[in-house]
Amino acid sequence: MTLELWIVYALAAIGLSLTPGPNGLLSLTHGVRFGFARTVFTVLGGVCGFLVLVAASLAGMGALLAASETAFTIAKWIGAAYLVYLGIRLWRAPGATVSADADAGTARHASPLRLFAQGFLVAASNPKAMIFFAAFLPQFMVPGASFWLQFAVLGGTFALTEFCYELVLAGMAQRITPWLGRHGRWFNRVTGGTFVGIGGLMATANRV
Repeated sequence: MTLELWIVYALAAIGLSLTPGPNGLLSLTHGVRFGFARTVFTVLGGVCGFLVLVAASLAGMGALLAASETAFTIAKWIGAAYLVYLGIRLWRAPGATVSADADAGTARHASPLRLFAQGFLVAASNPKAMIFFAAFLPQFMVPGASFWLQFAVLGGTFALTEFCYELVLAGMAQRITPWLGRHGRWFNRVTGGTFVGIGGLMATANRV
């Protein structure tokens, strides 16, 4: 992967992380309910769940792309089209809301393992992320290259981005929640426009 393609990928990873989704809202909610320290386990669980999706996408698409240049081209245009579609959906979506209601006893007894499991299951079962990785990752893969090296670069970039973003949400939960209630619609429009732009960059990118 060239540096230029990695930058495009990193921008897309940031864009996906900034998109209001199940794991971001879970980190906000847990930040309000349990505090920052405990929510770190939620964030770690979500990151591990996303890494599982990345590994599955790389393993499933790698053999196909190694055998067919046409498959690469098709995957490239599908990925670009999906990003544009996602951007339009985000632009039109209502602002996100977060519920801070919780039973005090439940909050006090939430174990790190339980929080980790919640984060992991929300990420691993996220259909938006599944479709995104399946459509987006193939064009950045190099046929014949080490699976683990590509997993480290692609999965590591996304995992680091998502980890930092969700930690920020957890740490600023008390402040961000009311802001999203007032400005969530504009936030969606900014992230939606970003995805449309990245989709356009994707359509013109080359594999090498």
